[in-house]
Amino acid sequence: MISLQKLATLPRSQRLRKAASIVRNAEHRFVVMGKLLSEEAEYLSNLVALLANDERFSKAATEALEKSQSGLSVTNMEGNKKEFHRSLNTVYHILLTETGRCQADWDFIEATGALDISKRQFFSGMQIYLDDIRSPFNVGSMFRAAESFGAERIWLSPLCADPRHKRAERTAMGCVDILSWERLSREPFIDPFDVQNESKDGNKDNDTACLFSEGPFFALETGGISLPDFSFPAKAVMIVGSEELGVSPHALAAADASLGRVSIPSYGAKGSLNVSVAFGIVMQAWSASLFESYSIKLKQ
Repeated sequence: MISLQKLATLPRSQRLRKAASIVRNAEHRFVVMGKLLSEEAEYLSNLVALLANDERFSKAATEALEKSQSGLSVTNMEGNKKEFHRSLNTVYHILLTETGRCQADWDFIEATGALDISKRQFFSGMQIYLDDIRSPFNVGSMFRAAESFGAERIWLSPLCADPRHKRAERTAMGCVDILSWERLSREPFIDPFDVQNESKDGNKDNDTACLFSEGPFFALETGGISLPDFSFPAKAVMIVGSEELGVSPHALAAADASLGRVSIPSYGAKGSLNVSVAFGIVMQAWSASLFESYSIKLKQ
């Protein structure tokens, strides 16, 4: 590890980049192992003191650095680990900002370890169909929200982004491993007038259609019943459509013929939400309605 005396002699931009790397590595090891050596904590505290003496930082950044220095004590490392980690994280992000860099969501450091599937609870019959969600980030975020709010199962359309994509898994934070899911080989909602999908005996040549033969269905889509007024069912498949085009026509027709659409009222100039954010809002409302019903019990 570079000495603080050597670090102080480096040009400012190089010094800040080197300091950011040191703090980042320390944060990663602290989160993974839960503890650093006492001399490492002392080094980090002195490093932050060196940074705080840089008059080119803003007043707010300098005050945050000074506060973080006190948080990086050996006592906190051993007894108040959250404060120690927060101090490390604050210093790192101050350095990123100062050097004009930014952090992507898949770069965040969080504790590792598999989720305990035995602790998972869900509402039996609460199922989701992701209809051509294109972004791995959105898929991962939706898996995380679905697991958190008690979904039993997620179905994926054939062209939905892969939940095993590294960025989807990073965003899902282990939920891909404990939430039941399956990718369909064919579209489950087919046009009843599409004769090309009919076999010679007149039956639909679509094995996956039987998965949703009973329903009911509802779609998260514009032009529907306002969220506060929507009557959530005990058991159903919620259809969530792609970021650009929304729910596909055949899936939307199935929803309209069943329970209809639920829409989130908005009041801003944009009037729209990221699909994973909208999904999380509706999932919370659905799970709250089930939890408040005495007839619906969480399953394990």
